Amino acid sequence: MTSLTSHAPHALNSPTEDAGSALPPVDLDQLPALRAALAERAAEHDRDASFPTEGFGLVHEAGLLTATVGTRWGGHGAGLADTVRILRELGAGDPAVALVTAMTLFAHAEEARGPRWPAASYAQLLAESGRAPALVNALRVEPELGSPVRGGLPATTARRHDGHWTLTGRKIYSTGAVGLSRMLVFARTDEDPVRVGTFVVRSGSPGLRVEETWDHVGLRASRSDDVVLDGVRVEADDVIGLDVPGDTPGARPDPATGAWNALGLTALYLGVASAARDWLTRFLHERVPTALGAPLATLPRFQTAVGEIEARLTGARTLVEALAARLDTGGAAAEEAAAHAGTAKVLGTRAAVSAVEQALTLTGNHGLTRANPLQRHYRDVLCSRVHTPQDDAALADAGRRALDRAAPGPAPA
Repeated sequence: MTSLTSHAPHALNSPTEDAGSALPPVDLDQLPALRAALAERAAEHDRDASFPTEGFGLVHEAGLLTATVGTRWGGHGAGLADTVRILRELGAGDPAVALVTAMTLFAHAEEARGPRWPAASYAQLLAESGRAPALVNALRVEPELGSPVRGGLPATTARRHDGHWTLTGRKIYSTGAVGLSRMLVFARTDEDPVRVGTFVVRSGSPGLRVEETWDHVGLRASRSDDVVLDGVRVEADDVIGLDVPGDTPGARPDPATGAWNALGLTALYLGVASAARDWLTRFLHERVPTALGAPLATLPRFQTAVGEIEARLTGARTLVEALAARLDTGGAAAEEAAAHAGTAKVLGTRAAVSAVEQALTLTGNHGLTRANPLQRHYRDVLCSRVHTPQDDAALADAGRRALDRAAPGPAPA
């Protein structure tokens, strides 16, 4: 078993915090074999837009779904450096599996940094996670609202009723909805004044249904369908961060949460691009035009082009890994790394997209043939652009910080 990034152990504060003791052991040495196993069925799930249930079983058995559970709950406390390694390998195998795994890992990591879930509710989730895959994702996007990061109140409404909440609304682009164990639903209350927060909704709850609306070009197996809530019951205490708008921790991600999201997902798509590169290099060795009488891999033009791809991916991967390692150290270095995570996502995802585009240019019709995986990698890697932070927001933030540093001081009296 490969050692994980160390986190200082926490004393158990209550009996419920021992719930993670039966979690499967984490084995990062399984990553190459797991990548290969996921890749075997990735094309099938992409073609059918079917949820890769068996893939999550494999990830669960390797202990990777719960790798970021905090040590205070008997978890392994994996940091961001290990998480980007996990997501890069899973992304190379099946990015749909990697994406839902990422959301689950992020949820556990955020709880490890500072407990916010109701204790009993989180203990139940960990107990389930010890027995089988227990997938978690935050459902935030709505038809009118878009992403909450851009501002605005959700239309999904929580109403008090006989000592519990009832939720009504619709969430779109709900990644992995059909396979989730917990849906973390961002909603507003019908109170005066209004409060907003995240409500913990269990799969199978009465009034909860998934509408199969996902018909996407890329990441088709992620099943990012609509979720409709029609009077879904949530226990009174199953709420995270309920507060007035603007003060809610979940309304806008804190720097650490934003950095985990940006760097983790960038690593995932760099994994997709690495799978495209691997297919390309094999193709160039196997392709022997009769006029040439030798593999395309022997031509300097192709060697230079592959070198450009390798340079892009190596640079992006090194940047992501370096920032992730600094995030794990804590303190001022972590704060500075978090400030650069959005810029790293811009650079990393652009490198991933351009690498796959160049592979398509080199292979022509072969790369666009559905029987070959390159066209699937291209469709999948394009999805990197839609994740928060999007390029315009990340670049505007970087620009403001640069301008603030150069701003003149106050004029002398």
